Amino acid sequence: MTWNPERKTSATHLRFRVDPPERSKIVALNWRDNPWFPEKLNRQRLEDFAKRPDSYAHVWEGDFATVIAGAYYAKALTQAQAEGRIGNVGRDPLMTLRAHWDIGGTGAKADACAIWIDQFVGTEPRVLDYYERVGQPLAAHVEWLRSRGYDKAYCVLPHDGASHDKVYSVSYESALRQAGFEVKVIPNMGTGAAMQRIETARRLFPSIRFNADTTQAGRDALGAYHEKQDDKRGIGLGPAHDWSSHGSDAFGLMCVDYYQTDQRTADLSALETYTVDY
Repeated sequence: MTWNPERKTSATHLRFRVDPPERSKIVALNWRDNPWFPEKLNRQRLEDFAKRPDSYAHVWEGDFATVIAGAYYAKALTQAQAEGRIGNVGRDPLMTLRAHWDIGGTGAKADACAIWIDQFVGTEPRVLDYYERVGQPLAAHVEWLRSRGYDKAYCVLPHDGASHDKVYSVSYESALRQAGFEVKVIPNMGTGAAMQRIETARRLFPSIRFNADTTQAGRDALGAYHEKQDDKRGIGLGPAHDWSSHGSDAFGLMCVDYYQTDQRTADLSALETYTVDY
């Protein structure tokens, strides 16, 4: 039997790829493996890559259907995969480790808390890890940072990170500082902030590298982040607020922070200075 995988949770995928039957042989084949792949189909493939990036990876590369029609970052993710920018990305011990947040709540129906772990290495942002939890207190997020070796990460928060909780009069900013982290709060970008983050991320995306194994959930969110549509009037209503928006907002914050950071001096504090006498 042959099939094009659609979802990680599909019955076919779970039965025949995750836990295949005994004495079965599973082979991944694609257009690259076909020595007689016709030029006509290749032209169709290239046209899909250029005009339908949100479905290209699933149709032609055998990936799961991780992006949806109209997703903001569909083409950028496809290009990153094709250019080999999603793979094994290691941590540079001399460069500042950063944690870019989108703040969630503690209720069962609260927004998720999302964190991207990254480094700005010259003109190349390197994304190392991704975290997302729903309904957990700040202590749980801090524990994850410490358990992964990110206890010295420079935490970058959206503007509401400086807002005080109505009950405890404590902000994320002050609580993280008390926990021993250095903290930066990005000021409110005003009207249209979400679209500003999206356009900034689109501009920076061709330079970004992702560590494949630890950022899959975050990249799934980026692939699903899309514009809300008014079908009756045929107009867009701005970014949809759903499960994918939290990781995408934190990703956009990372990109804004990159352009606000002077890359010439961002990590000089991490480098040792040597004096040589002649």
